[in-house]
Amino acid sequence: MRALICGSMAYDTIMVFHDKFKNHILPEKVHILNVSFLVPVMRREFGGCAGNIAYNLNLLGEEALIMATVGHDFEPYAQWLSQHRLSSEFVNVLDYSYTGQAYITTDEDDNQITAFHPGAMSFSHLNSVPAGHDIHIGIVAPDGKEGMQLHASQFAELGIPFIFDPGQGMPMFDGEELLEFLELATWATLNDYESELMQERTGLNLEQMAGKVQALVVTLGARGSKDLHGRQMFGNPRCQN
Repeated sequence: MRALICGSMAYDTIMVFHDKFKNHILPEKVHILNVSFLVPVMRREFGGCAGNIAYNLNLLGEEALIMATVGHDFEPYAQWLSQHRLSSEFVNVLDYSYTGQAYITTDEDDNQITAFHPGAMSFSHLNSVPAGHDIHIGIVAPDGKEGMQLHASQFAELGIPFIFDPGQGMPMFDGEELLEFLELATWATLNDYESELMQERTGLNLEQMAGKVQALVVTLGARGSKDLHGRQMFGNPRCQN
């Protein structure tokens, strides 16, 4: 099965603060917050939604194609993809931008402070879902807003069934825009928190949202997941592959 994964590619810089943020932040002074944390432990990972999904699909023996926009600093990531036999055929390198960057600091209570620079991800709409490449399934994962909307429409137009996975990109969309994704998608997946936010923004409950897709999967962390089956889509050209 060939899967086209549309989403972000990013470098994740992960740092560990050997204390607790709460010991160094004065609640009554947050309006003039100015803090610095010593982080002796640091590592850099190859991340981003498209990269992570493709890597794990590859471990399961599936053929994952990444479609993303990246920056002029992408070469180390490209080498890593090659080492792990992941295709970068549909990765678009933009010389005028950085690859997405996440800077994450975690304390001893597992609290996190994260800064994210989207960089080239903001130009994901420059990519188009390719026709004629025997793609069986697609995923629209967190990416640039315009790119996510465009790629969802293109999957539908090409008759390619796809999963809508809004993830951390959900705050970019209002209720009407989220409903449009559900109308176009074959399946949708959310975590527990995202499912609550989705219900609030769309005005629909989970059963009503499930009725717009073939299945709605809500992950529940250590408690597993639940699968709400929606409309039967046999005969729909987006589900014939």
